[in-house]
Amino acid sequence: MTTYDVIVVGGGPAGLMACVGALRQNARVLLVEKGDRLGRKLIISGGGRCNVTNAGEIDDIVKMIPGNGRFMYTAFHQFGNKDIIRLFEGLGVALKEEDHGRMFPVTDKATTVAETLIRHLRDRGVEIMLNTGVAGLLLESGEVCGIRLHGGGERRAPSVVVAVGGMSVPKTGSTGDGYAWARQAGHTITPLFATEVPITLDAPWVQDKSLQGLSLREVPLTLTNAKGKKLTTQLGDMIFTHFGVSGPAALRLGHYVSVGLARGEAPLTLAIDFRPDVPDAFADILAMFEANPKKTAFNVLKGYVPERALSLLLGLAGILPEVTYAHLPKAKLQAFAQLIKKFGAPVTGTLSIEEAFVTGGGVNLKEIDPKTMASKVAPGLYFAGEILDVHAHTGGYNITIAFSSGHVAGSWAAKRAKALAAEALAVEQGAGGHDQGEGQ
Repeated sequence: MTTYDVIVVGGGPAGLMACVGALRQNARVLLVEKGDRLGRKLIISGGGRCNVTNAGEIDDIVKMIPGNGRFMYTAFHQFGNKDIIRLFEGLGVALKEEDHGRMFPVTDKATTVAETLIRHLRDRGVEIMLNTGVAGLLLESGEVCGIRLHGGGERRAPSVVVAVGGMSVPKTGSTGDGYAWARQAGHTITPLFATEVPITLDAPWVQDKSLQGLSLREVPLTLTNAKGKKLTTQLGDMIFTHFGVSGPAALRLGHYVSVGLARGEAPLTLAIDFRPDVPDAFADILAMFEANPKKTAFNVLKGYVPERALSLLLGLAGILPEVTYAHLPKAKLQAFAQLIKKFGAPVTGTLSIEEAFVTGGGVNLKEIDPKTMASKVAPGLYFAGEILDVHAHTGGYNITIAFSSGHVAGSWAAKRAKALAAEALAVEQGAGGHDQGEGQ
């Protein structure tokens, strides 16, 4: 049976980069993937364009990782966002920077990134097994020494990297398999939850779908708890849906919804500011009416917010669209202005963990060495990517975690294998020399 230095389980971003890290240590690498192709999550990431990383400084990137971001400091200093950029550009993938530091391939095609990375692994001699499910880890005297395959058979190596993702986007192969293997090795799993996930709301305008499909750009979304305390404000694009809200700002807010509900802070409330550029909406609107006293309310306010939102907000404030300034109580104008700045709705939760973009929770970080991504429980075992209890906001941050932790895990897994091989050789040579001496 062929033996390897490193076995990597999982052909997503973290697993592919773990292979790169191991190759850089001249390791013999086996990559095992249960699906029929590699890089599924890469191909769908960034809306099919693949946001390969973020160009920000490390401290700024860590701030965008609400789920245990500080754990990644050491890994980022070994293989960070700048290293990711250099790697892909060195492989011939030209990158460009867009808003908020997001880095994309110039081709705007995620397949460019995935195919280049996979081709690099094949060219460097990584053995790849597709359509191969893993049943569990091989353990001897508490150390990991390989994997057991479904249907029988095993593959042996002194180092195994588990990079199979969490439970989100199961069509990519992330179905939670790795948690059982982690427990088999003696690890604990922190509670799992949906993050980077759309938010569900309970409001008549959600139920009647009056705003469904309406998108807003660069607006603040604020989440408050039962005591009225602000939990967070997230600025960005969003879209109204048939269940609530989605889009980048809403997805980021999803983390705080999941955490807030888990902490018993319900009921939670979401508030949207339609006009963040207007500090005093009442004064602004009042001036508009005073300048156009004979126009109807609808015509005065047309363009102030999207038309579908305008009709809804006027109705909620009790203002008839055809009323003029002379017949409009200021109290109703104040109510309308408040809705412009704080359009709220009760939060009922989020979509399921399977419908989330990222899984929160995972392998307990107290049991992982942040320098090497090695298990502190079972020597020879390494973890990378979403299976770890680390998660970030959208914007190239989660894939940066995957690439960084993958490269670090693969590199140190290979170093361990090489060190063990060197020790074994030294023992063998020593024993041989000793036997020769006795024979003399």
